[in-house]
Amino acid sequence: MSTQAPHLSATQERSLRDIFPGDALLLTPEQTLVFATDAGRRMGTPLAVVRPTTEAQVVELLRLAQAERLPVYARGRASNQVGACVPDRPGIVVSLLHMNRILDIADDDFVAEVEPGVVTSDLQRAVEARGLFYPPDPASIDISTIGGNVATCAGGMRALKYGVTREYVLGLTAVLPGGRVLHTGGRCHKNVVGLDLTRLFVGSEGTLGIVTRIALKLLPLPQATATLLAGFASMEAAMHGVRRIFRAGILPVALEFLSPEVLDCVARRQTPPWPDSVRGALLIRLDGSRESLPLEVRRMHDALHTSDGTSGDAPGDATGNEPPVWSAHGVGRDEEEPLWAMRRGISPSAYLVRPNKIGEDIAVPRGRLLDALTGIRAIAQAHDLPILTYGHVGDGNIHVNIMYDGADPSETTRADAATVEVMRLVRSMDGTLSGEHGVGMAKKEFLHLQLSPLETELMRQVKHAFDPLGIMNPDKAY
Repeated sequence: MSTQAPHLSATQERSLRDIFPGDALLLTPEQTLVFATDAGRRMGTPLAVVRPTTEAQVVELLRLAQAERLPVYARGRASNQVGACVPDRPGIVVSLLHMNRILDIADDDFVAEVEPGVVTSDLQRAVEARGLFYPPDPASIDISTIGGNVATCAGGMRALKYGVTREYVLGLTAVLPGGRVLHTGGRCHKNVVGLDLTRLFVGSEGTLGIVTRIALKLLPLPQATATLLAGFASMEAAMHGVRRIFRAGILPVALEFLSPEVLDCVARRQTPPWPDSVRGALLIRLDGSRESLPLEVRRMHDALHTSDGTSGDAPGDATGNEPPVWSAHGVGRDEEEPLWAMRRGISPSAYLVRPNKIGEDIAVPRGRLLDALTGIRAIAQAHDLPILTYGHVGDGNIHVNIMYDGADPSETTRADAATVEVMRLVRSMDGTLSGEHGVGMAKKEFLHLQLSPLETELMRQVKHAFDPLGIMNPDKAY
């Protein structure tokens, strides 16, 4: 931590007032408190909060910050889970929510240009009204911003078929420390000139500069969607179902897994439609044309009810290679929404199990999913704690919620120990510490498990090229 006194000098305060008049500058503890944390609940110390409306203000801010060696923390709606926008060292928090214009939607280019404060779902509704499609859909879609999605390379449930945010950022404008303005990429859907600085920014967690404008690739809007919820007699049977889907040559839009512990958790909050015999579930979304979609739904049904060939026996043998014991499906928004509402209800339902949560978002090679889930269940039993596993199994991304009572020192200690064991288990399978949340403050202590000293040093050298004094979101990510 910095030894800098947690206040601005009179000269620094006057300079900020010149750049950010009126309520664009917040200074009192009462005003800045909400900007000290994020969804991960870590706390920091804002010296001030600024709320720019123009790129010119961001330029002047970063000139001042460079000259005064002031740490700078860019922030959207703070739905981040890992402390990526928390002011760990006292510094200036930059709220980008007032830079929230959709600047252009180009039907023929299939491009949208936006400012970073645009809420993701607002952009999606705007482009869908024009018959266009912006696929990335993080769970925080109704509150998170495009700028935050870019900073963390947000994923979501549709990432299986359509990819994550990096696949849709064609170009951007960013202000670097000292007020330099960088333009990368453009509106072309293909571009191989020079190093890909655009992608370098996507997922950089605000450590290189402040993004002020983003050009996004759009797709044609699919005509129709359908959702299938398939319930299995065991977790193992559900994982065999995943294998059968891919072996049948089907690529769903989304493929979500709900473990037995999660099914029980959801049942605490609402009466579930599935019978007690369901001990693992897959939630699957398909899309396509109106004519082809019924055929895809039938292919999915047939795949789930066909042996995947992992043993010489028929479906229903002791390997867990059983078909679903229950299913439901819906076509179109009105029929599908109740099925997806259960998926979105997992997080609030978790707190009915324990009042505190360590939320991890590990990913493993798809073929190791069952090994990972089985290993995590063993860790839960060893530490006598509930661990809820669910998430985007189509791309190997599992949410691991370690539930505990923070008022119980023993449970807190066991939860911390379980976290370490989960991370080591994941790395033993050549998995990653984070599939979509990023590193921030929360995962830095585990980075040595995944990044070599050479990788870490190269990342720091890259940061130094953009931010030689280390003022942009210091001590985060790498």
